[in-house]
Amino acid sequence: MKKLSEGRRMWFTIMVMFLGYAVVFILFEDYDRSNMMPFREASDWHLLAFSIVVMFVLGILLHRYSKSMDERITREQQETHNQMRRELTQNISHELKTPVASILGYTETIINTPDIDNALCRQFVERAHGQAQRLTALLQDISTLNRMDYASSVITMERVDVSKLFADIVDETAILFGKKRMTLSNCLPCDIIVNGNYSLIYSIFRNLIDNSLNYAGQGVKVEISAYEQSGYWHFTFADNGAGIPEEHLQRIFERFYRVDKGRSRQLGGTGLGLAIVKNAVVLHNGTISAKTTDGGGLTLYFSLKK
Repeated sequence: MKKLSEGRRMWFTIMVMFLGYAVVFILFEDYDRSNMMPFREASDWHLLAFSIVVMFVLGILLHRYSKSMDERITREQQETHNQMRRELTQNISHELKTPVASILGYTETIINTPDIDNALCRQFVERAHGQAQRLTALLQDISTLNRMDYASSVITMERVDVSKLFADIVDETAILFGKKRMTLSNCLPCDIIVNGNYSLIYSIFRNLIDNSLNYAGQGVKVEISAYEQSGYWHFTFADNGAGIPEEHLQRIFERFYRVDKGRSRQLGGTGLGLAIVKNAVVLHNGTISAKTTDGGGLTLYFSLKK
């Protein structure tokens, strides 16, 4: 069934209220009558006819107003959507430009310098390869967001064992945590089952882990826990690392928003990780928020419907 627009809902609400008032007023005729009585006088029928005419005219006027209201809301939403798309396109172009320029610079140097030293040539190839990997990660993140934006209705849902999924991520990232002398405390219950999309739920937890690995700092402790309440699993993902200033907390889930742009690019982040996390959580009927931990660090709270 098609969802009613704001204007149509307003029109139906007012018309039903007016109709109810008119029926009660006509049937009881005045406030002194305590029981319903049939129409006995011509004035009763005149009042009924007058009420019908007023209701008809009011209905036409309200219908025109509601139509104008819907058109205005549609224009505003379209303009907002277009503005967001323009900003997103500009951000994507800007983010793609850096690795592409680097790859072209390294490869052109190799091509235009036939007698280049083998060690230097290998160094340039490795750097170009690193930029190509960054470009691949960026394109994958953009593809994931587009899938959630424009194909959410066809995303398949299945029974997902979150406890096992996260345990696999712990194994995958164990070496990375060891290199940065970081510890990961997995306090999740062993029976977390949700109805969701495996790939997107994996993206939620993997991006949170990668975000901590990239930005929390050396020697940091990361801890994740969860509890069940009212048909949802509520997760807490916390670290005692560098944290994020309060003024940035409300924007960290925006696409391409970076607290420290230079440092983020240096560390290889795409600027889309937390945006993917938020979109995936919302797609699974959950909510997400962030706060700075007392004494430093960042804590993320999010929920997934069972």
